Amino acid sequence: MLQLPNQTAFYKGKVRDVYTIGDKHLAMVVSDRISAFDVVLPRPIPFKGQVLNQLAAYFLDATKDIVPNWVLDGSSLPNATVGLKCETYPVEMVIRGNLTGHAWRTYKTGARTLCGVTLPEGMKENDYFPEPILTPTTKAHEGHDEDISREEIIAQGLVSEKEYEQLENYTKALFQRGREMANERGLILVDTKYEFGKIGDTIYLIDEIHTPDSSRYFYSEGFEDRQARGEDQRQLSKEFVREWLMAGGFQGKDGQQVPEMTDEFVNSVTDRYIELYEYISGKKFVKQAISEEELQKGITEIISKF
Repeated sequence: MLQLPNQTAFYKGKVRDVYTIGDKHLAMVVSDRISAFDVVLPRPIPFKGQVLNQLAAYFLDATKDIVPNWVLDGSSLPNATVGLKCETYPVEMVIRGNLTGHAWRTYKTGARTLCGVTLPEGMKENDYFPEPILTPTTKAHEGHDEDISREEIIAQGLVSEKEYEQLENYTKALFQRGREMANERGLILVDTKYEFGKIGDTIYLIDEIHTPDSSRYFYSEGFEDRQARGEDQRQLSKEFVREWLMAGGFQGKDGQQVPEMTDEFVNSVTDRYIELYEYISGKKFVKQAISEEELQKGITEIISKF
């Protein structure tokens, strides 16, 4: 844990450490911890924090014309960002372009609604929805996020109807931009989530976007052929970690044990994260190890500017 000047609060999330500086700024350190099924796994993934931080900075910069975001400095340090402290909305805006993951697991039980959205009949796993669907969740600090509908969010007073409509519009526009950027790199942005906050009357995009922790990507090449043959899609996301856990009998439920994370498995996860960084950004990933002392000094220097 760092000790930063004018630090007023500290929050340790599943994979991020968030430091409140005064009453206007945050320093977010993206750790190498990895979570799945809302459980932090026992071993960290080397350089995962750097991948997530640098990808988030890349995409936040590429979407700031759509919605203002919280970042003031996201590139000076490999795994830390300094930005504005916002009042966070208590929901996560999940948007899905394909019937995959949680949506598919729900669909194959026979259910045809998800978060109040009606799902078409006759779909196969990974098929495109006619239009992307929004399936928001509650934002849990501990335990599991829960599915919730637009109507429930407004009825419970979690977000006003006017503001929720704006969150929906931002979510759709961000997803469209993300899909366009992915398509240019030979990828399909399948689904993702966005988090928002506000300062006064201004809504800001916060946290990370379009990273392998918050998003799922398929390779475009061969997608239609694999769908036609009923084969699994080649993907760049954290879903392969979830699949590895499920194959080992773990889905985050009480009494279940996380399978042994061997060195081989841990290194393979690092490789997948780096592969996605290079694929989506078109840049070579350069590993940057940083000590806690260097991190604290770097954040302190950034904070002094603001």
